[in-house]
Amino acid sequence: MRERPKPTISQRKQPRQARSNASVDVILQAAAQVLAQEGAARFTTARVAERAGVSVGTLYQYFPNKAAILFRLQRDEWGDTTRLLVDILDDARHTPAERIHRVVHAFLHSECEEAQMRVALRDAAPLYRDAPEARQARQAADTAFTRFMAEALPSASPAKRALAGDLLTDVLGAAGKQFSEQPRSAAEIGAYAEAMAQMFCAWLERLGEDEAGRSRRSGGRSGRSAP
Repeated sequence: MRERPKPTISQRKQPRQARSNASVDVILQAAAQVLAQEGAARFTTARVAERAGVSVGTLYQYFPNKAAILFRLQRDEWGDTTRLLVDILDDARHTPAERIHRVVHAFLHSECEEAQMRVALRDAAPLYRDAPEARQARQAADTAFTRFMAEALPSASPAKRALAGDLLTDVLGAAGKQFSEQPRSAAEIGAYAEAMAQMFCAWLERLGEDEAGRSRRSGGRSGRSAP
């Protein structure tokens, strides 16, 4: 049995002129509005074209199908969130603990501000979650967390740092997803973010102390066994 081909999610035509860029911007703004108001199940190229005030043919000049539009929205969303998190994680003016607090607060506020669109995009994720573009879009954030973990846990092995980074991002992502599915006030977001940040900081501090102690004990044994 032949495998069903996956839809193309790459943008068909890259705009090179200001007028073309404007057309793509209008289409994407309309797509975001349709997605937020109608959800992924009712998201169609015809609805997007109508909202944008362009013909379906014009839309197809830039996007071959609705999957490509959804992925462009998701890619832009990943880009915005990734730049925000990377800037915070790489800001050496603040301690690792301070950066954890800022990352958690920024991430949860971002999740809640774009809650409707994020939920709809997650509903549409089967269209593109295995695409190479999707993996590439997440790589920058993973790299930033790897750098951060090397600074936050200097005594830990690369494997321990990788595990800690995976746990932190997995918990933060899952908690943000669940928390943002209900309307939240600014006070609720702040309280939840602060509690989560304190939990992460306490865990990383304890992990760092354990790894530093293990390193000292290992060094001490090596010194005693030397001739």
